[in-house]
Amino acid sequence: MPTAWLSWPAKWPRLFRRVSDARRMTSIRSYALVTGAYWGFTITDGALRMLVVLHFYRLGYNPVSIAFLFLFYEFFGIVTNLFGGWIASRSGVKATLFGGLALQIFALLMLAALNERWPIAVSVVYVMIAQALSGIAKDLTKMSSKSAIKVVVPEGQQGALFKWVARLTGSKNALKGLGFFVGGALLGAFGFAGALTGMAAALLVVLLATAATLSGDLGRSKKKVKFTSLLSKSPAINWLSSARLFLFASRDAWFVVGLPVFLSQLGWTSWSVGAFLAIWVIGYGIVQAAVPEILRALGNRSVDGSEAARWAFGLAVIPAGLALALHSGMDRSLVLMLGLAVFALVFAVNSAIHSYLVLAYTDEDSVALNVGFYYMANAGGRLLGTLASGIVFQIAGFTACLWCSTAMVLAAAFLSLPLTKGRAVSLESAGAGEGE
Repeated sequence: MPTAWLSWPAKWPRLFRRVSDARRMTSIRSYALVTGAYWGFTITDGALRMLVVLHFYRLGYNPVSIAFLFLFYEFFGIVTNLFGGWIASRSGVKATLFGGLALQIFALLMLAALNERWPIAVSVVYVMIAQALSGIAKDLTKMSSKSAIKVVVPEGQQGALFKWVARLTGSKNALKGLGFFVGGALLGAFGFAGALTGMAAALLVVLLATAATLSGDLGRSKKKVKFTSLLSKSPAINWLSSARLFLFASRDAWFVVGLPVFLSQLGWTSWSVGAFLAIWVIGYGIVQAAVPEILRALGNRSVDGSEAARWAFGLAVIPAGLALALHSGMDRSLVLMLGLAVFALVFAVNSAIHSYLVLAYTDEDSVALNVGFYYMANAGGRLLGTLASGIVFQIAGFTACLWCSTAMVLAAAFLSLPLTKGRAVSLESAGAGEGE
C-alpha cells in the first residue's frame, strides 16, 4: 500500500490532463450548440430586415420613414452590448443566448400582428418597438457566440483563434445573406404575417432544442465583475471599437435603405432584390471565412493592428469609384453588381481582422465585457449608417450614400493607425491543421 501511494504523484499530471481534456470537450460541445443556435437566429434576422424594407416600401413609406423603423433596432443594440457583456460575465453566455432567442420569437410574432389599417404614426411606433426587441435579441445572441470562441481556443494559440473567428464570422454573414433571400421569397409566397409566423415557429424549435442540450457556465467570469467595468479601459480596445463604428457605418450608409430602394426604383422585383443582397452577403461571408488563407496568398506572414489601417484605406477607394462610375452614365445595374462584389471582398478582410483583434487584445476572464463593448460600437456604427442611408438617399440619392460611405471608411482608417503595435499572429499558425 505505501508503494502504491508513492506512485500516485507520477500519475497526477496524467490525471489532471484527463480532467482538462474532459472540460475542453465540454466547452467545445457547448460552443457548437451556441453556434448552431446563433446560425438559426441569423437566418431569421436577415429575413426580417428584408421583409421590413420591402414590405413598407410597397406600402408607400419613404426612405427616411423606413430608416426610422430600424432606429430602435440599432439603438437598443448599443445598450444591449454594453450591459449584455456584464450580464454574460456574471451568469455565462447561456442566459444571454436563451434570452436572445426568446425575445426574437416574441418580436416576430408581434410584427405578424401588425394591422395595415392602423394610422401610419401608430404603425411606425409599433414596428420600432418590435424592432427594438429584435435588436436586443440579435446582439445578445451574437455576443454569446463570439465570446464562446475565446473560452474554447487554448491561451496562446493566436493562429487558431484568428481562424476560428474568421470561420464563425464568415458563416454568420453567409447565413444572413441566405436570410435576405428567405425574407424576399417568403414575402412573395406567404405575405408579411405568414412569413413572420413561420420564422417564429422555426426559431422556437431551435430554442427548445438548445435549452434541452446546453449546460454549464460557458463565458462566466471567475471573479466578481463590477458594474463600473462596463466601459473598456484598454486603449487598444477603445481605438479598435472606434474604428469598428465607422467601418460598419460605411457599409450601412448605402446597404440598409439606399440600395434595396434604389434597386426597386430600377424595376427589380422583391425576389430579385432579396436574391442580389443574399448573394452579396453570402459571398462576403465566404470570403470572410477564408481571410487567413487570402492573406497568406497575398504574401502576408503575420497580422497585427497595422493591417486594419492598411485594408481600411484600400476599402475607401471602392465606394468613391462606384459613385464616379454611376455618375458617368454607365449601366447602373452592372456597375453595382461588379463594384459591390469588390467592396464585399475588401470589407470582409477588414471585418475579419477587426474580429480577431478584439479577442487578441483581451483575456479569457474579461472576454464578454470587451466583446460587448466592441459590439456596442459595432451597433453604434449600424445606427449611424442606417440613419445616413435613409436621410442621405432621400435628400441626394444613392450616389451621395456612396460618398458618405467613403468619408466613413476614411475615418475608420485613421482611427486604426494607433493599432499598428497590436499583437501579431503568424499566418502560418493559422493554417488548416491547427485548432481543428
